[in-house]
Amino acid sequence: MRIDLSGKTALVTGSTQGIGAAIAAGLAAAGARVAVNGRGKESVDAAVARLGSGSGGAFFAAPGDIATDEGAEAVFAAAPAVDILVNSLGIFGARPALEIDDAEWRRYFDTNVLTAVRMTRHYLPGMIERSWGRVRNIASDSAVAIPAEMIHYGMSKTALLAVSRGFAKEAAGTGVTVNSVIAGPTHTGGVEDFVYELVDRDLPWDQAQRAFMRVHRPQSLLQRLIEPEEIANMVVYLSSPLASATTGGAVRVDGGYVDSILP
Repeated sequence: MRIDLSGKTALVTGSTQGIGAAIAAGLAAAGARVAVNGRGKESVDAAVARLGSGSGGAFFAAPGDIATDEGAEAVFAAAPAVDILVNSLGIFGARPALEIDDAEWRRYFDTNVLTAVRMTRHYLPGMIERSWGRVRNIASDSAVAIPAEMIHYGMSKTALLAVSRGFAKEAAGTGVTVNSVIAGPTHTGGVEDFVYELVDRDLPWDQAQRAFMRVHRPQSLLQRLIEPEEIANMVVYLSSPLASATTGGAVRVDGGYVDSILP
């Protein structure tokens, strides 16, 4: 199976590190020209240099805080039209349910859901006009198996599934596909910090990871954290012409975590 995205332009939000950076690298390796996004110009420029030196792919900077109108406009100016949009930006963190105030609920919705809506609303009409495009929303197993320690995060990812399905219907019959990718617990720097919020900080990482999965994610069939590149592999495939018949779906890369059949 050969995936060729030559001639395509992609934008990956929240792509200076973690899953987003892995997706950006994967799309570039398949031949796409990739816009790297983050809130600050300095961090985005550093990510572009790092990604480019590591793969030789074609990357360009599209800095801007897309949780704000001004930041989104800056990104639109840097990347006026894209063929592939990956909404990867997201925040997470543990908080007892009764301690989550209104401002925190709004912050999670604005960052994890409304940014994807804002980006899709801008780029989808052009994709439909060109009769080809891909929108990929990075969801989470927390969307369907709400974790007790971060229900605000779970809420936002459940909403993202609805957003994906709704925009897929808007693009029906146009050659544009919209899907969400349900990512399981993934090994990133931010997740390492999160793991150590829930297990003994004195444990070596390998032991801490196993303890976290055993106690807090016992449903996982993989029984380890997923590597970002494993999420990226699915996104690259779904972004290719090979996945032309997959739309309106929630595709799992969750390590067998969700013990149910998704609608």
